[in-house]
Formats: sequence, C-alpha cells, structure tokens
Amino acid sequence: MSVTLSIDAMGGDFGPKVTVPAALACLRKNPDLKLIMVGDEIVLNGLLADAKLTFKDRIAVHHASQVVEMDEAPQKALKNKKDSSMRVAINLVQQGLADACVSAGNTGALMATARFVLKMIPGIERPAIISTLPSLYGHTHMLDLGGNVDSSAEQLYQFAVMGEEVVKAVENIDKPKVALLNIGEEDMKGNVQVKAAAKLLENSSLNYIGYVEGNSINAGHIKVDLIVTDGFAGNIALKSIEGAAKMISVKLKDSFSQNILTKLVGLIAYPVLKSFKDSIDPRLYNGASFIGLRGLVIKSHGGADALAFETAIHLAEVEVRQAVIRKISEKIEKALEQKVSA
Repeated sequence: MSVTLSIDAMGGDFGPKVTVPAALACLRKNPDLKLIMVGDEIVLNGLLADAKLTFKDRIAVHHASQVVEMDEAPQKALKNKKDSSMRVAINLVQQGLADACVSAGNTGALMATARFVLKMIPGIERPAIISTLPSLYGHTHMLDLGGNVDSSAEQLYQFAVMGEEVVKAVENIDKPKVALLNIGEEDMKGNVQVKAAAKLLENSSLNYIGYVEGNSINAGHIKVDLIVTDGFAGNIALKSIEGAAKMISVKLKDSFSQNILTKLVGLIAYPVLKSFKDSIDPRLYNGASFIGLRGLVIKSHGGADALAFETAIHLAEVEVRQAVIRKISEKIEKALEQKVSA
C-alpha cells in the first residue's frame, strides 16, 4: 500500500534543516512512501536536487509563499497566512492529494487551521491531541494533551473512544486498557465531570479499568494502554514529565562531573547510563495525533531534530495504513446508534 504524506517543510524551530533530512531518511527506509514537501520552492528544490534524482516520483515540492511563526496567534495565522506551508500542507489532505499532514509548526495555529479546513467527524464535539509517553511497561498513550482547556463528561468519553482506536492501530491491541486520570483511585474522588465520564465508560464497550493517579502515567502499579483526561490537566502533566526528565539528566551529568573520582565512576557506568537514556529518548516518542478531524494531522515537537521528526513521519504512515480516521468514524457512529436505541 502506497502512502502519500504532505510535510510542512518550513514549520518548527529549524524548518528545512530538520524536515528535509528526516524526509529523506524515511524515503530510504520505506519504498512505498511518497512525500510532498511544502514550502519555499527555491529553498527546497536546492536542498532536494539530488534526492529528486534518487527517489524520482516519490518526492515532490509544492510551493507555499508564507510561514506561520512559532509565536503567531492562531486566529491571525488562520486569517492572514492562507498560503503558509502549514495551511497548504493541510489543504492537500482535504483535497485528497495527501493521506496525512506532518508539521512541527505552531500547535495552536495547526489545530485551528486543521479544524477549519478538515472539519470534525460527525458526532465528535472537539478534537483532541494524543501522544505516547514512556513508562515502566514500555509506554502508554494519553489524551487530551492540550487541545481543550475544559472538557465535559461526554467529551471525555469521546476522547476515550477515539483514543482506543489509535492505540489499537499503533500497538495492535484488540482491547486496550483505558483509564481516567484522577486525584485518586477511589470511586468518591474527582470532580463532577470525571465522575460522570466514569459512568459513561463503565457502560461502554471499552475495556475501562477505572481511575489512575498521575504517577500511573510513567510508573503505575499496573499497565495502562490509554489514559484519558482534559487538555488542561493533560498538558500540565506532559510538561511536568518533560521538566522532570530534563532535571534528572542535568543532575546526573553534574554529579558525574564533580571530580576525578566521579568522572571515573561515570565512565564505568556509561554503558548503563546510555542504555537508560536511549530507552526514554523523547525523540523516539515524538509525534502527537490530532484526532476527531476528518483528516489525519500529526504534530511534531517544534524543537525536534531530524530523528524526532522522522518518528513523527513514521507515526503518520502507521495511522494511514491502519485507517485510523475511518475506524474512529465507524466507532463514533456505532456509539451514537447505541445511545439512540438505549
């Protein structure tokens, strides 16, 4: 099965310096992949001159005259940047010329533009952002990571339904374990929305296992495949994990650099430390899916390097091959039918 992806080649902190090498690495690894690089054609054609000879009809450049800045207001970008690399890349999905879009650009602008251009899946009230986080059991998936500040119980239920389909596709799991993020595992804990969402999930066909606390994201006592929360709590949790990981990395480096003895210990421990670092390398978890839309959009971290952006491209490819959008639509339609007949 051939997959065609549109790449916002100008987005992110580093633009083509990252997106082009990542794109070429993906093309080398997958002969069934085709890429449309969207951005300044003069810049991109210069960087891709040799690649066009190597990959022939598998890579193309689509010109876009504007770039959405990383700190640009979403509504301003939506109104004034209609020929941005971000907007054009999403338009290609809407037009059926690409199966999915990958961008490292401004998150707010990407969400606003994607929602405006692609529209929502019928039955879904709001899109959500889902990504993968490392854990003691390998990793877990979590949503919403910032798409919505406030979410109703019904919206949390919809997030769970959509997230389940993503996990099934990416992990090849028939019945992913789904949990709600809460301030405790006891039934009496939580706010009104969380308690109401729990009732909806208990009466659904999902493999709902109850509440989990924040420590279950990375180090819970049981494996959880999907953790559901609103975007406010989800984004805070995500940034807290990123901050803790950075602190641990800096502290370890400082500790092993104090004197000759600690440097010697660090040298001896290097293979173990490297193995640990590789196992939680954030570049291998890069890529968040915007789900709930009638088209597939993958958001890469703005500061991603080539390896991280390559991971995001691979995620888009997997979700296209697994027909995630179609499966979410079918699952939501079925859930709505069950509510009407109930």
